[in-house]
Amino acid sequence: MLRGRFKISALGAGLGAFVLLTHAGGAPALAAEPLAVTVSSASEPVRCAEKDNVTLNFASKEVRRFRVEATHPAYLGALREDNFSADWTGCAGSEAPAAAVAGVTKRTTLYEEVDLWVVGLTFASFWRPAAAPFRVGDRVVTGLHLIQVWMIRPMGGEEVVVLYPPDGYWRLRPLAPRGRAPTAFGSSFLIGPVEVSGRPIVRIRDIAFEPKRRAFTLAFERGGAAVVRLATADEHQSVLEVELEPGIDELPFAALRSMYVSDANNDVARVAVREGNAASWREQAIMDFGRATASAVWAGRVSPSRHNTSSPDMVFDGFSGGK
Repeated sequence: MLRGRFKISALGAGLGAFVLLTHAGGAPALAAEPLAVTVSSASEPVRCAEKDNVTLNFASKEVRRFRVEATHPAYLGALREDNFSADWTGCAGSEAPAAAVAGVTKRTTLYEEVDLWVVGLTFASFWRPAAAPFRVGDRVVTGLHLIQVWMIRPMGGEEVVVLYPPDGYWRLRPLAPRGRAPTAFGSSFLIGPVEVSGRPIVRIRDIAFEPKRRAFTLAFERGGAAVVRLATADEHQSVLEVELEPGIDELPFAALRSMYVSDANNDVARVAVREGNAASWREQAIMDFGRATASAVWAGRVSPSRHNTSSPDMVFDGFSGGK
């Protein structure tokens, strides 16, 4: 884990949204060379903007730690209109996604302090059963379909992290800039042994939350565990630090899930990879990407989309092994 002798500094926007480790006094720290992991696409074209058709799988049996970062898109400051509305145009026949959620029937406050609270939601129906119990301290809550992490901000509370325990899907976003309404969620991601059961999922056996560290410990049905810690959540970025125990072999250890119909209608349109220890990034259209061996991956947009216009860019980096 990163401790108090380091701080994280954001570098730029868009592609520059990776992090630099520095000593608290400001001098550069000597970090271990990052691992390069296999990044492969399982994306397929669709016409329906409400179907996740973009999949990037991350695989390496050596990885024990990595980061997932959400940063505002580079164009956010110039954005005049934001669109959160669902777009069912082109959603017919086999491309129409199945109804996954029907009605919130119960809202449970799982943990609360002055500036952070964790809330669980139970739905009338969901595409997978809510089998994973949630524990905080001595309290155990069952039947949760969605877990939300809220933080206080000048304009009220704002969700920064959500997790769907039945299928292992996460979403992450930064706090909205001062004076703006909350921005949109966009791409989802999976942490843990990713398998395909109708669509990519991670089977979670149980979840524990440690408030002091703002960390979730996930035990997986396939064995092994992950600690997912909310390390940063501010108006510039939100960062999750992940530790896997043990490493994950034969299956991806993480995946990005998103949507692309066109350059004007998407949640992600571009991808860039830093291959090995190369000094520069290779960038291309998300649907043209095939495979790479990369030490960092950015997935986002360089121009506004009419779908979830303000949703964040995503970065996966900091891959490392060992303890």
